[in-house]
Amino acid sequence: MVFNSPYFGKYVKINSKIYFLEKDLSIDDYRPTFVVEAVYDLRADDLLRRGIHAVLVDLDNTLIAWNNPDGTPEVRAWLDEMTMADISVVVVSNNKHSRVNRAVSRFGVDFVSRAMKPFTRGINMAIKRYGFDRDEVIMVGDQLMTDIRAAHRAGIQSVLVKPLVTSDAWNTKINRWRERRVWAKLEEKYGKIQYQKEFNGRIIMYWLWSQNSNRR
Repeated sequence: MVFNSPYFGKYVKINSKIYFLEKDLSIDDYRPTFVVEAVYDLRADDLLRRGIHAVLVDLDNTLIAWNNPDGTPEVRAWLDEMTMADISVVVVSNNKHSRVNRAVSRFGVDFVSRAMKPFTRGINMAIKRYGFDRDEVIMVGDQLMTDIRAAHRAGIQSVLVKPLVTSDAWNTKINRWRERRVWAKLEEKYGKIQYQKEFNGRIIMYWLWSQNSNRR
């Protein structure tokens, strides 16, 4: 018997074990909508021009470095900019509640812990909890295999950023190995991936695939 969860999608139970059912995957399921160097490079006016009023953001190596749970002054400055523009920011993290709460409580940021990315649990919870429309939401993260894949599953736009530090927690290293293979396939199909920050003197979001969308 096939079960259907609003958070995880379709799955089956066999001998008390759960197996999730994927649709036929393609490399495009890991393709970000935008690519920038850091979440702090996302300017409020650029987001608003694209109709984005809610930013779901990964925690470790996206908003803060995984080995620096206290964050940096850049975090506060960026969050203040989003607040002034009336753009909601919600952390969507696979970490446990206590870890996420410690990191974001001082900033007054809402969060969803144990998001279970690449499944849609955390994204769907945030959208439902805060009454967002999917068209106005964007997911920002540093991992193709979790953040970008989850955004595709949830039907929202995504932003891939560089990891804030080059080292990873142990549980991320496996994903990085898989990610390198996916990254190579993306570049084979669409051309070299380039993180963007400044364009014509302005910090903008850049559509990674605009120059290569017709490649096969």
